[in-house]
Amino acid sequence: MAAKVTPAVNAAKAAGMAHRLMEYEYDPSADAIGLHAAAAMGLDPAVVYKTLIVQLEPKALACIVIPVAAKLDLKALAAAAGAKKADLADPTLAERTTGYMVGGISPLGQRKILPTFIDASAETLPEMVVNGGRRGLQIALAPADLARATKAVVRRIVVQ
Repeated sequence: MAAKVTPAVNAAKAAGMAHRLMEYEYDPSADAIGLHAAAAMGLDPAVVYKTLIVQLEPKALACIVIPVAAKLDLKALAAAAGAKKADLADPTLAERTTGYMVGGISPLGQRKILPTFIDASAETLPEMVVNGGRRGLQIALAPADLARATKAVVRRIVVQ
């Protein structure tokens, strides 16, 4: 599998971020795609983060970055975003808004810039791994670089 240039990879390069590209064989039938990715790359799931697109009420979308084994705390997210409530966005809307396919959505290089929230667990890591903009491609980078590039709010947003 040859590494491909994606808008996410281009965004990492444009931001001057030190990063590494990692590839794995994407399995669309996996129950938990992020956990499958971590296992396929031989990584601790605690360093691999998934990207979710959520609908905030009233009528706003946001990009959420949380550990692959964690469950998003929708109430904590809504509070952090100053929204009445939060729910996962419709997959078709997520794809249309970000320019990426579900299973390949990256917090970097999205078609439309969305408010981004990263779970505070990332702050303790020297390096985290996020989707690289296509299924089977991941980017390893420093959490502070990702937060800076996406102008993210870093908060505890997963169920404890």
